[in-house]
Amino acid sequence: MFIDQAKIYVRGGKGGRGCNSFYRDKYTRVGFPDGGDGGKGADIIARADRNLNTLLDFQYQRHFMGRHGEHGSGKKKKGKEAASVVFRVPPGTIIRDAETDCILRDLKEDGDEVIVAKGGAGGVGNRNRREATEGEPGEERWLLLDLKLIAECGIVGFPNCGKSTLISGISNAHPKVAAYPFTTKAPILGVVKSHARTFIVADIPGLIEGSSKGRGLGDRFLRHIERTKILVHLIDMSGIEGRDPLEDYKVINEELKDYSYEVAKKPQVIAANKMDLEGAEENLKRFKHAVKKKVYPVSALKKEGLEELVEAIAKKL
Repeated sequence: MFIDQAKIYVRGGKGGRGCNSFYRDKYTRVGFPDGGDGGKGADIIARADRNLNTLLDFQYQRHFMGRHGEHGSGKKKKGKEAASVVFRVPPGTIIRDAETDCILRDLKEDGDEVIVAKGGAGGVGNRNRREATEGEPGEERWLLLDLKLIAECGIVGFPNCGKSTLISGISNAHPKVAAYPFTTKAPILGVVKSHARTFIVADIPGLIEGSSKGRGLGDRFLRHIERTKILVHLIDMSGIEGRDPLEDYKVINEELKDYSYEVAKKPQVIAANKMDLEGAEENLKRFKHAVKKKVYPVSALKKEGLEELVEAIAKKL
């Protein structure tokens, strides 16, 4: 199951107590202070792991609390520091403070990490001729985890325009393919290999008019193309669903613009799909005349024109 948002609670460990101790032996009538300091409490650390691609685990484990540091002891012995608690998230996860909505860190690369709750400092022992103190409490806060997929290319288009068939034809991804809208219910990543380079492509569920405002959960899906470098705008050129290809093209671009100007201005590779169906050639001529941009005719189902499309994407990247 693909989960891209989660809310969790984190609390660093408390520092160990400083020791209040006095050294005495048969030669020392008045003892001198020798209490050691307490150990530091555990930090809570978030770390990006490329082997993960969903926040599903946080549906079952929402609380992460660090161990306390050990107390100091006599003979100036310092308490042991508690080991850090590390939880793993997929690369592309943004970590926010739930109360302030402040971004703590954007973990983009594998291995990126951030301390989200510091452990408390250990208390001071009386070895410095001071009164021993308690350890400090660790930081605690609620966090919002927001996953935005890391892909170089995103495929956008209306439902049932053939996005899943396309990504299964050009990459190693194997999404569910069926002849009805909204077959894809979550973003899917695939690795594409061309002569020029290897790149990651993201197939997001179909967009509809009003997606930028949340209709059909469109705004949730559009978040996953924010990090892409280019977009493949896939159009059902056959019009078999009763829609006009040119109108589809305009509607999707308007939705991208309403959602984010940064997304809307990304370079696009326009692909005309379902060219094996009746009426597609006539619609393509009309579309080219109106749009006046390079269009790559393909049939994702019959795997026609895909090699040229992949090379065009690689060149654009």
